[in-house]
Amino acid sequence: MERIDSHVSPRYAQIPTFMRLPHEPDPRGYDVVVIGAPYDGGTSYRPGARFGPRAIRNESGLIHGVGIDRGPGTFDLINCVDAGDMDLTPFDMNIAIETAQQHLAAVLKHNAAFLMLGGDHSLTVAALRAVAEQHGPVAVVHLDAHSDTNPAFYGGRYHHGTPFRHGIDEKLVDPSAMVQIGIRGHNPKPDSLDYARGHGVRVVTADEFGERGVRGTVDLIRERVDRRPVYVSVDVDVVDPAFAPGTGTPAPGGLSSREVLALLRCIGDLKPVGFDVMEVSPPYDHAGITSLLATEIGAELLHQYARAHRTPM
Repeated sequence: MERIDSHVSPRYAQIPTFMRLPHEPDPRGYDVVVIGAPYDGGTSYRPGARFGPRAIRNESGLIHGVGIDRGPGTFDLINCVDAGDMDLTPFDMNIAIETAQQHLAAVLKHNAAFLMLGGDHSLTVAALRAVAEQHGPVAVVHLDAHSDTNPAFYGGRYHHGTPFRHGIDEKLVDPSAMVQIGIRGHNPKPDSLDYARGHGVRVVTADEFGERGVRGTVDLIRERVDRRPVYVSVDVDVVDPAFAPGTGTPAPGGLSSREVLALLRCIGDLKPVGFDVMEVSPPYDHAGITSLLATEIGAELLHQYARAHRTPM
């Protein structure tokens, strides 16, 4: 199977897969499998992230596989497919998380890594469980406006503010090798970051990022993660809503699109084993700009995986 050639078929034509990758519902032997997670049962404010994977795929037809001044194209170096979406119930968060975990674990049984397109951030705990089953406790690079280390509330164990608390409690994550970047905004209580910091997570607030800049933050990521297997999770609300309005809990004062993409270029110097891009909510996405940014982030992560795991021929 091959990607659809944009010189033959216009980029707005054909069934939309991520970056026009081949669709393979039962992938085996691939470097990275792209998989959709259409679910927003863990959302606490604005719903709509269940439509995120479809919107991201629609916008991804714009992106070619070769970046400017990057040498060989991503898909000349690694083999990738789009496996479609996981079928996740919208009615029960416990069943949805369990289903996602089983599906992602099955993907990793026969393939090296996955890129999950969300969907709300509650599903990241399912991803961490699947990845830790293969690699043990992983390092984490987490880009987000929110720490997502909150306890359960409203009677919901798996809402989108909990995944990294579960990850630390279940020893899926090595908190000494975890960096959270872009944290800001408002919380119900002043102790909202105590759990993360108390467990050794390095929290880089949006204000600190503004002082450190991309280069200083990249140095911190390299120091904390080193050569540990690392999972990269990007909540699109890490970006200022001026650039990414289509999300469930927007927070002004965030990073720019350019800053996020520049930060992610260090991932190829690490040992990435899995990725997600979460919280795109198309009903609030003016002109598709959030979905377009999410697909650019996904494309960047695939390229960085190729940098990390493949030497150009």
